[in-house]
Amino acid sequence: MKVLVIYDSLYGNTEKIARAIAGAVTGDVKLLRVGEANVAEIGTVDLLIMGSPTQGGRHTKAMRDFLDKIPAGSLKNVKVAAFDTRIKTMLVKIFGYAAGRIADTLKDRGGTLIAPPEGFIVKGTKGPEGDGEMERAAAWAKQITGNK
Repeated sequence: MKVLVIYDSLYGNTEKIARAIAGAVTGDVKLLRVGEANVAEIGTVDLLIMGSPTQGGRHTKAMRDFLDKIPAGSLKNVKVAAFDTRIKTMLVKIFGYAAGRIADTLKDRGGTLIAPPEGFIVKGTKGPEGDGEMERAAAWAKQITGNK
């Protein structure tokens, strides 16, 4: 299985989670920061996993810009999954999370969502990640890819 993990990270927490996800997947796995990713490459993978920190209920501008460049229908036959990092506050719950918005865009571009959008907790805006979140990210990756 050819897997591409694309992420954005402001303070390093989402990058750590993305690395845990990519490290838990076996096979042909590529991990890229969103600024290094090429839209043309995403249609050539079996599974595309994308993640961003939640900022004001949304994903980062860099992630939005990348997603906006994906042509309609270009993710047909590509399995997709989305994740975010988030803090636990009522304010964030009101505005929403990045993962759901990423997943919606990937589906709109033709991707097949294989798991509900997932959120990983950070203890504050600048982190660090919550206790056990790295292990939970690895377990999530194994679950969605069928790796044991």
